[in-house]
Amino acid sequence: MSGTRRDAPPPTTSPVPKVDNAPDAGLRSINHYKRALPRWRYNLRQQAIPLIRWETPYLAWMQEKLRTPALDSYFAITANLGTHTFFMIGLPICFWCGWASLGKGLVHMLALGVFWTGFIKDFYSLPRPLSPPLNRITMSGSAALEYGFPSTHSANALSVAVYGLLSLHSPDNALPPTAKIILECLSYFYAASIVFGRLYCGMHGFLDVLVGSTIGAGIGLVEFYHGPSFDAFMHSSSWIAPVVAGLVIIIFVRIHPEPADDCPCFDDSVAFAGVVIGVEFGTWTYGKIPSDPWETHAYGDGTIDVAPLGLWINVARIVFGVLVIFAWRETMKPALLKFLPHLFRLIEKLGWDLPRRYFIPASEYKSVPPGSRLDTLFPKASDFPRMVEGIRHPTTRGRSVSIGPQSAADAYEALAYRERRRRESVGSNQSLRSKSSNMDLQGKEEDHSGKGAQTSGVQKPNSHGHEKVDGEVLILGGEEDGDVAEENELDDEEMFSRLVRPRVRYDVEVVTKLVVYTGIAWFATAQIPIMFEYVGLGTNHLRLQTQ
Repeated sequence: MSGTRRDAPPPTTSPVPKVDNAPDAGLRSINHYKRALPRWRYNLRQQAIPLIRWETPYLAWMQEKLRTPALDSYFAITANLGTHTFFMIGLPICFWCGWASLGKGLVHMLALGVFWTGFIKDFYSLPRPLSPPLNRITMSGSAALEYGFPSTHSANALSVAVYGLLSLHSPDNALPPTAKIILECLSYFYAASIVFGRLYCGMHGFLDVLVGSTIGAGIGLVEFYHGPSFDAFMHSSSWIAPVVAGLVIIIFVRIHPEPADDCPCFDDSVAFAGVVIGVEFGTWTYGKIPSDPWETHAYGDGTIDVAPLGLWINVARIVFGVLVIFAWRETMKPALLKFLPHLFRLIEKLGWDLPRRYFIPASEYKSVPPGSRLDTLFPKASDFPRMVEGIRHPTTRGRSVSIGPQSAADAYEALAYRERRRRESVGSNQSLRSKSSNMDLQGKEEDHSGKGAQTSGVQKPNSHGHEKVDGEVLILGGEEDGDVAEENELDDEEMFSRLVRPRVRYDVEVVTKLVVYTGIAWFATAQIPIMFEYVGLGTNHLRLQTQ
């Protein structure tokens, strides 16, 4: 390792020229994953990938039969309702509008869904369904960089839908029957729309959404039946309980599998881990801090009626809370990114560092470029004009239809597809040549005995013949012709050069995300409701008026 440090490279955008650390276009996929994964994980991947490949023609047929411009826009837009970014924007509002119990339940479900689907994605490193023949319809630039199995969208949608349906049928639910029926229908429609939309958009296969939906449904069941008792235990325990919970979460972050390719799944898992730590600490303080609006509601097991405050006061509460969160993040993130590299270099010299693949160690860069975006979980202030513009023009809001590999996993799968077709063609050709040789031998024997001429109607193909299949040049026999091999190599280089490349990531990001998102959740659940009381936006005066 060089003794001098370099300025960290800025994030890259697509397309970018081929760089030295780009995947080698000549590296065949089977060797790539065999080298990148432990043998036992590689063997499990090899057992699962035939299922992913088997689905592709059926998905392509379904997409070809169903696609319309209107459905393209609908499923691309509604896919946002299954993202963790969508829920992250809405979760703080649950706590600020008096629904702390619901907000905490949603945090648990979404965090578990994001973490475990990301865990499995990186563990198996399975690609999304092949494109082409599929078209990928998406509004997210980072989604295509992730692995496909299982679907996080499906897990999020099913966990929320199952939890909502169980809540509607709970004996404690006081909603009118008509409202229950309407909400129940909306829950079913929401889940079905998100799950089917992942198939329609070509982003996932049947196995992806099936396993993702199963994980989500299980999470929803566990949270509904066991979440309240867990919350009660945490709140009634001493400070040791949230500390232990935080340590357990950090351990799970540490054992998150290393992916074979540069996949951003780990980033979201780390961010949500910080959210859960902050929520557990924040809700543990309920009833233990002066001016706490939840002091009469133990651990938030109940609601606070904020309707008497009026519309504008409630809007002001949300605006105030959002500003506090942005102030925290925009202050803490640059401070940590400036301080932590020095600490990490010291830790690295002592041999205590825990390196992670695809993260640049602090000893190899001088500083993190200012303004670097470390995640897409929570929007930046600069994102809001684009979001508003998207609301004004929803049918064209960033929707894109892409054909061809977008990530390294896609590219390696495309190479594997070409290699598989070549082998099938070679095997078929060898079978034909074997049959031809037998017929030739039989014909010669008949000629030698004077019984007739050669009877074989099968001509021996050229040992260097080629076949054009789905735009790929396949070798029918013998070794690759030099010109064809060179052409394939150039095609491979072009394919890898056009990939959407993940941004440059730094080792200090993991701790930075944990601290920043722990603080965001802690402010949202515990501190901002108390701040409301001091700036005239609180609810305690309503309770005092009724006493």
